[in-house]
Amino acid sequence: MTISNDGPASMAAPSSEPQPSTTTSNSAPSASSAPKKLHGRAFYESIGSPKFVLAPMVDQSEFAWRMLTRSFMPPSSPKDLLAYTPMLHARMFTETPKFRDAHFQPLRTSLTSHPSPTSLAPPTDLYLDGNPSLDRPLFAQFCANNPDELLNAAKYIAPFVDAVDLNLGCPQGIARKGKYGAFLQEYQDLIFSLISKLHLELSVPVTAKIRILDTKEKTLEYARNVLSAGASILTVHGRTREMKGHKTGLADWSVLRYLREQLGREVVIFANGNILRKEDISRCLEVTGADAVMSAEGNLYDPAIFAEPPAVGGEGREYWRGRDGKGGWRMDAVFRRYMDISYKYVLETPAPVRNPLFLPSDPEILEKEKAEVVEEEEEGPPKKKRKRGGNEKTSNPNLLSMQPHLFHLLRPLVSKHHNVRDALARCRAGDIQAFENVLQLVEAAVKGGLKEYEETEGRSWEEECARDERLKALKEKEDQASVKADVNGEGVNRKGDEKGGEKAEMDESSIETVRACKRPWWIVQPYVRPLPKEALAKGSLTLSKKERAALEAAAVTATKEETKDEKVRPRGHGQALEKVNGEKEGVEVPKEALVCC
Repeated sequence: MTISNDGPASMAAPSSEPQPSTTTSNSAPSASSAPKKLHGRAFYESIGSPKFVLAPMVDQSEFAWRMLTRSFMPPSSPKDLLAYTPMLHARMFTETPKFRDAHFQPLRTSLTSHPSPTSLAPPTDLYLDGNPSLDRPLFAQFCANNPDELLNAAKYIAPFVDAVDLNLGCPQGIARKGKYGAFLQEYQDLIFSLISKLHLELSVPVTAKIRILDTKEKTLEYARNVLSAGASILTVHGRTREMKGHKTGLADWSVLRYLREQLGREVVIFANGNILRKEDISRCLEVTGADAVMSAEGNLYDPAIFAEPPAVGGEGREYWRGRDGKGGWRMDAVFRRYMDISYKYVLETPAPVRNPLFLPSDPEILEKEKAEVVEEEEEGPPKKKRKRGGNEKTSNPNLLSMQPHLFHLLRPLVSKHHNVRDALARCRAGDIQAFENVLQLVEAAVKGGLKEYEETEGRSWEEECARDERLKALKEKEDQASVKADVNGEGVNRKGDEKGGEKAEMDESSIETVRACKRPWWIVQPYVRPLPKEALAKGSLTLSKKERAALEAAAVTATKEETKDEKVRPRGHGQALEKVNGEKEGVEVPKEALVCC
């Protein structure tokens, strides 16, 4: 099970009772000997004021994936992207050396004691996580409910990161049992103590990530408590604690805008939620007024989500554009990048020599040369089969995450090419040759898709779109709206001026987003989750009695309000877009941007 940016799937919960401090004797120098610590906006500016943020994802935002995401950023502006480590368990990180070694690898040796924040290790000892030449800016995130445990864990990691973040957003059941993440919301004094402890005693700044509460006023009070405790940056996920799984729904950007207006420009705010593609980032920045935008699930399906596409004519072999001008990064190209990063940094061995990726414009001579190379490899001496056994198991987080990452990345492709799906399912962590074989299958599949697209002049892709169930549902709704408009003698503007409830219903569904995001199956692309009401209609979501009663009550209230509005509103007027600040003047929220992430 893969959990998005806020919550762990299988980590043991920290103790729900405060524990005595276990800080080692090799503690950090005192404040008088340590360099002055920056705070708030001054700190944010010191790390380059990044606008793009790769979210902390349990077992999914490890070094290799961060490097893959960073590889799509322009070399001239590497600090445009800030990344987070996966969420780390404060108590286990402190008490269990194996846990530390398996989840954070800044040095080639184990972290046996707190490193000095003023005397860094020599470059030859530096390894992966937080390497100044590769993996910065970087924040480390912890979950905790004991200030001393949190400080103790943070001191191990502080010299290798730019800040330490407190997870206050995990909505999963294990967080409820362990009393951490979003389940600390009811314990504001404890939250203050956790943040204040790091602010006063840690050598690097502390930040925090929260979820919104039931009202914007309560959320504002919550945010002020976090900031007054000493948080330099506040990340706000625009969903409540209850919004998870099939109940995820849409993040509320209006609450983030409210926080921005109430807290002032001096507070650094990161926005999280509804980020599926690059276009959503600019809209989120405009609507919320946030300083930066964080992406979690959107990044898992498209690690190039923060990157600008190449100019027309400059696509090369990694980027593809169709006849309609829409395009994206090729799956075989992104897969190759990921493998090459794993070879270079994790395995520290040269990547295999590979042929150039296929282009339909390649001359036949080049294609024949590629085929001859493949034949020579097949005619060579038989390769010994590697035995699979317990000795090949790995604890390296970068290798353990490869298979789940690839199932996200290749989702549209494996749903069509089951041989790729089955081969990927058989891969075991650390068996790099097995993943290399999957890459070859992916390259062959992409080659076939590109050739078919060119040979049919794009009709193969048009036919596939016509078979898509959600796109078919959208077309049916548009046709129904057209028929009703014609009967009533009203014109229909396909760009969004339909009259009546059909347009409003489509605005509140995910199918418009599917149409905007869908690309050919050989292109990396976001996964658009059905909204809760769609999941409910399909039977994939069931409501409890309490939830059903609340839904019925909300429906009755909505009906009454609608009747009241009809009495005072002239007929024929379309529904206004939602305002951010209710009755006050605010920014209009474009509904197409409110996409589940």
